[in-house]
Amino acid sequence: MFMTQLKQSIFPGLLLSFIVAWISKGIAIFLPTLGAATISILLGILLGNTIFKQSFLSKGTKLAESKLLEWSVVLLGMTVTFQTISSLGLNGIGYIILQMTATITGVYFIGRKLNFSKKMTLLMAGGNAVCGSSAIGAIAPEIHANEEEKGQIITLVNLLGTILMLTLPLLVVQVYPGETIAQSALIGGILQSVGQVIASANMVSQDVVTYATLFKIMRIIMLVAVVFIFGKLTEHDLAVAEQKVAKKPKKRLPLPWYVLGFLICCFLNSFISIPTIIGDISHNISSWFEITALAAIGLRLDFSKFFKEGKRFLLFGLSVGVLQVLSALILIKLFHI
Repeated sequence: MFMTQLKQSIFPGLLLSFIVAWISKGIAIFLPTLGAATISILLGILLGNTIFKQSFLSKGTKLAESKLLEWSVVLLGMTVTFQTISSLGLNGIGYIILQMTATITGVYFIGRKLNFSKKMTLLMAGGNAVCGSSAIGAIAPEIHANEEEKGQIITLVNLLGTILMLTLPLLVVQVYPGETIAQSALIGGILQSVGQVIASANMVSQDVVTYATLFKIMRIIMLVAVVFIFGKLTEHDLAVAEQKVAKKPKKRLPLPWYVLGFLICCFLNSFISIPTIIGDISHNISSWFEITALAAIGLRLDFSKFFKEGKRFLLFGLSVGVLQVLSALILIKLFHI
């Protein structure tokens, strides 16, 4: 009875995520260049695809992946001010807007050429342009995509994000050696999820983590506009119109709660004198939450699912990755970032 209850609880997966994070912290002492965050997600991928494939772990790892990472982003706001954000300037905002526009239009064109449905193409465009699975989850009910379509695109977006997460640090140090903002713009302007941004940026430097996260948050703030536009693009379809009569999507917050939390903490840190000890504690807790969440992300990445989707899906993902990298490189040069 006890074992059954234990397997149905969040505890096993949550504990495993924490243990992987703790081990990664230890390994990082001997491999400081790689860093605990990167080691955590790589170790998670290794263990999750070999030893720890048990389904009962999924509840806990899912909680660690989502909630801990969200709280990590909120607490990051206690270490950032609006002055830091303003350092990105109008060029940074312009870069993000055009990078997202290029991603959405390019992905839509590629998807339709590869004979993917309009809904799947829009999910892929939104997931890559904004914030991965979270954006897909917000867009899907608005365009009335079904669970199979949503699941396939989430799998593809996660695969692409994992590949880019591991390769972009190698690219930025070669193309932009010592240029923190440019490195951050490339990583924060391309990668799909917050976790991937943090893990990838950690392979470069802590400053890149901060600025890449800011670029990423700017993209997430655009989620409201993307969901609205995608809804308009599909509202004239007869099937969608009929479904809207039958079932309307639930109302959501205009932004993910953790982005609002980040902005509130950032506001407090910018205009109120917060004791240094609070900032230090927030940073330490945020770091532990981040590394534990990244371990969970690694543990949940099932590579067997990726290769079941077929060559057409893999070609779609590869094409989108190349598009995003090329457009980011051109726009970073254009905006002198």
